[in-house]
Amino acid sequence: MSATINLEKKHFPVLLDEIIKIISPRYSGTFLDCTFGQGGYSEKILENPNNKVIAFDRDAKSIKLALKFKNHFKDRFEFNNKKFSQIKNIDTKNVKAIIFDLGCSTDQIFDDEKGLSFNFKGKLNMKMGLNNFSAHDVINKLDKDDLTKIFKFFGEEKDARKIALRILEARTRDNLSTEDLVRIINKEKKNYNYKINKSTKIFQSLRIFVNQEISELIYGLINAYKLLPVNGYIIVITFHSLEDKIVKFFFKNYAEEKKVSRYLPSSKHINKIFELFNKKVIIPTEEEIKTNPSSRSAKLRYVKKIKEGANFDEFLLKFKKFLEIEKIGRKLW
Repeated sequence: MSATINLEKKHFPVLLDEIIKIISPRYSGTFLDCTFGQGGYSEKILENPNNKVIAFDRDAKSIKLALKFKNHFKDRFEFNNKKFSQIKNIDTKNVKAIIFDLGCSTDQIFDDEKGLSFNFKGKLNMKMGLNNFSAHDVINKLDKDDLTKIFKFFGEEKDARKIALRILEARTRDNLSTEDLVRIINKEKKNYNYKINKSTKIFQSLRIFVNQEISELIYGLINAYKLLPVNGYIIVITFHSLEDKIVKFFFKNYAEEKKVSRYLPSSKHINKIFELFNKKVIIPTEEEIKTNPSSRSAKLRYVKKIKEGANFDEFLLKFKKFLEIEKIGRKLW
């Protein structure tokens, strides 16, 4: 049987060569693909007949492709239509690496039903799967203060409060659509000169909030550590600064020796659980960006687990503010 599967569309997994270089020395065993998407990483890993992939994806539209993989690779492939924060429930051993690609696939970006792009028309959505509310609910039901927090902290939008105020003024007349929201943003930011579309940051913040991406990432990383045996690898590709900030802190903070006191010598801290290999982030080559322009903002970081028994209170405290903002979503359940 061939080690590859004929995919319907050409797909370019971001930083694939770099990931294979990382895992190749231990390239035999079970690998977790936590963001299955269009199957690029899984397919490449399964080229080795000694490998097994356990894949996760919250998007129900991934099930059709996953069934093709299952028919082709049989017992070497397993798929879970679940959020990757749920990987702790997997009963498996000999996990060599856990891979997270946090970007949206091309299919998702251009899916009218999901409405991730500000170029589409109609009702706001942005649900990636297994959601409790949509972007339509957020824009049309939350108050000014809540919207301001979402735009400011998840989108790093400096005009967050002004845009939130205009949204409340506009929605007194009707439920706001994608076009309405873009029109409000363009009107409020008309005097600014941006290299990116004016709506980018607001739409990013809504997608993060609707899909609870911050808590998903934080608990996904924690649960990856708990599932992974010593000497296993966690590999993460991020696409925006907030994601990368979380991953960078998680890896770097728990890969350092801490000083108990400035007056005492350095000693191994219980929280030193990772070996960090590249202090400098890995980014796509110019050739890859030319072939796949959507890879241009990708950043890859990875660590090896060297110790059990970590306490992640410091990690949770560091990003408590973002986790609290996500809890605003409970008002919409």
